[in-house]
Amino acid sequence: MAFEYAPAPESRSVVDIAPSYGLFIDGEFTEAADGKVFKTVSPSTEEVLSEVAQGSAQDVDRAVKAARKAFEKWSALPGSERAKYLFRIARIIQERSRELAVLETLDNGKPIRESRDSDLPLVAAHFFYYAGWADKLSHAGFGANPRPLGVAGQVIPWNFPLLMLAWKIAPALACGNTVVLKPAETTPLSALFFADICRQAGLPKGVVNIVTGDGTTGAELVAHPDVNKVAFTGSTAVGKAIARTVAGTDKKLTLELGGKAANIVFDDAPIDQAVEGIVNGIFFNQGHVCCAGSRLLVQESVQDELLDALKRRMATLRVGDPLDKNTDIGAINSAEQLARIKELADAGEQEGAERWAPACDLPDSGYWFAPTLFTGVTQAHRIAREEIFGPVLSVLTFRTPDEAVEKANNTPYGLSAGIWTEKGSRSLWMAGKLRAGIVWSNTFNKFDPASPFGGYKESGYGREGGRHGLEAYLAGAAEPPRERSEREGERDQ
Repeated sequence: MAFEYAPAPESRSVVDIAPSYGLFIDGEFTEAADGKVFKTVSPSTEEVLSEVAQGSAQDVDRAVKAARKAFEKWSALPGSERAKYLFRIARIIQERSRELAVLETLDNGKPIRESRDSDLPLVAAHFFYYAGWADKLSHAGFGANPRPLGVAGQVIPWNFPLLMLAWKIAPALACGNTVVLKPAETTPLSALFFADICRQAGLPKGVVNIVTGDGTTGAELVAHPDVNKVAFTGSTAVGKAIARTVAGTDKKLTLELGGKAANIVFDDAPIDQAVEGIVNGIFFNQGHVCCAGSRLLVQESVQDELLDALKRRMATLRVGDPLDKNTDIGAINSAEQLARIKELADAGEQEGAERWAPACDLPDSGYWFAPTLFTGVTQAHRIAREEIFGPVLSVLTFRTPDEAVEKANNTPYGLSAGIWTEKGSRSLWMAGKLRAGIVWSNTFNKFDPASPFGGYKESGYGREGGRHGLEAYLAGAAEPPRERSEREGERDQ
């Protein structure tokens, strides 16, 4: 007889959400210029959490001007002084991590176990890491006297709201830039709480500004003529639009876009370990991960054994209340995203793939989708080509390593990949052949602030994290003054 898990809910009382929030500009919360607001909803219950200001072009301009004004003093500070602020922010994030984890789960829908154990430790780690770089920029390999760019306009997605904020703000501040950040429309709250952390840390006014709103707000920020650097994480379609907007200007641009990662399992792989990696690769954060292992490539000789083990494991996954510490799969972030997942899953069935999902009771309210896998998938199926961004796994097979490489690379994306084999030489050979920005061997979804992350092809360009993440926020070495020769002096006369 199997024992049922008793409910283990995390308390909502640790976070106090105000009924409304304004924009954070020049160190103060302020209403939008036109007074417009929108509601942010908890995807697991559909309850309204708060009203948030809808930023306009006028508000973006105010924020950029505040950032430009603050840049002069912030960039002039010694790196060791900037580091003190980053260290302080990192420590406050650690102190408030339980509060922030509950907030993130309420606003995003992801399980509290992931917010608490994955997101928040990494958020603090990124600020600690880049605080360490702030006084060592001349040793980072980007010239003897690297300079900050100026004002960074940053637009982040809804799948990892606070973590994507950390990926972008921490290196920007360490390099001496100031920031205007636009969080996703469906998950604005953690960025607004971070604004309060900036005040708590005593960060000078205008160094960080948060402008909430929809896609039009982000477009205004990207197009603003006084923004020197644009950083975007999100869909490939929006990334292409941003690239067109920035083209012809002198703005630096980094894009981290969609993915359709291959998780490749060879016949000598440890099956149980591979199954855990597959589950983590596609069902972590409800599949709302750009680098999710959404295509499983399994060697034909172990297909049946692996799929049997995978189905047994999927049957144990708990779908439900994200605030319950036993929950494995939380709510889909929005009604729009749920509709897209359903549409692509239905297309998979219509195109002849075989659909399977474990029996599970989904809550009556909120946005939910059971963990699902498709077998009999070909490379022509939409579910093998398009990014679903949900808990849906497409299974394909291969016979030889060359075939695995060919199928893995047969995608417009190139963000990540996974390899499961006991042979280190095979892992290294495959990693050299795969067109992916990051390749995991016998693991998946492992991140570290010291390791660069980014993609090829339609997965974007530029890198975030590690030493490489500094480059996008630096103007490079200043040209050293050149002594004039006597002959040049004679010509001047």
